[in-house]
Amino acid sequence: MDDCWTTVSEGLVLKNGTRLKYPINGFHALVISVGLLLLLLWLGVPLGSLFDLLLPLAVCATGLSFLLSFYLYISSFWAPPHALAPGGNTGNPLYDFFIGRELNPRIGNFDLKYFCELRPGLIGWVVVNLGMLMKEVELRDGASLAMLLVNGFQLLYVADALWNEEAVLTTMDIVHDGFGFMLAFGDLAWVPFAYSLQASFLVVHPVELGAAAATAIVLLNGIGYYIFRKSNSQKNVFRRDPKHPSVSSLETIATATGKRLLVSGWWGLVRHPNYLGDLLMALAWSLPCGFSHLLPYFYVGYFTVLLVHREARDERQCRAKYGQAWDAYCQRVPYRIFPYLY
Repeated sequence: MDDCWTTVSEGLVLKNGTRLKYPINGFHALVISVGLLLLLLWLGVPLGSLFDLLLPLAVCATGLSFLLSFYLYISSFWAPPHALAPGGNTGNPLYDFFIGRELNPRIGNFDLKYFCELRPGLIGWVVVNLGMLMKEVELRDGASLAMLLVNGFQLLYVADALWNEEAVLTTMDIVHDGFGFMLAFGDLAWVPFAYSLQASFLVVHPVELGAAAATAIVLLNGIGYYIFRKSNSQKNVFRRDPKHPSVSSLETIATATGKRLLVSGWWGLVRHPNYLGDLLMALAWSLPCGFSHLLPYFYVGYFTVLLVHREARDERQCRAKYGQAWDAYCQRVPYRIFPYLY
């Protein structure tokens, strides 16, 4: 079902054999948001004031995350058993509140987890970054190359995520994880205010980049983006249609569940090539901030820990699900994220 704004896509098969439908219109939301931001700039609204409001806005977003999480936890007790998340019903209230009891909580046809996964956090990240850029313009009568690179790299990342929004329907967040405080806080507060750390750092600590350094950083981000996009696209196509011409010739391993595991292409290089691309981009976002302070590199360290932890969770789930087939895959593809290192 399509109209000029929205394509409706089906998610993966749920435990009860049904598929939920999702509107694919995140990129349109980004375009409208950017258009409104440009209108505000034309009207003279001081978007640079966002820099002075970062802390109260982050506190409000955190409070909203708690309120949403309490609603999700309480409403989950009215959800049917098949709608509960596999790992979110341990009986420990604190853990279940954190990880999320219900897999796909909805109000009518409005899917709360799917909406929060990409739209408010990612678009909010773009808004905060633009506010930091405008603050630098106010302070220094222009935007530095470092600030422009950070804004450009991260806008590309957000635009790519929303342009390829349908791919999120096959991710661990949507398919396996419940919607609790972990994802609510991450989507509404952590992403827009922690991921914009490099831009806010540059407001206070300006950096002058030379042409050679800027070229090297752009190249690093380009390599990371290419690996990230190609590997994610390959995985998404294979999960949805293993007979698709772009993946049908790839080598696979059969599993007892009837599914097949890719052991060639990007997923024959390392077990998580998308994480490798993600980390290369994370480094490229931090390098424009120079080396005078560790703060801009917090994101790289945090994201490395996050992805290594997520990779370990994925390993446990895949080993439990695929058994000997997963062990065979690990023998064929011994490196998890970094070739010849990890």
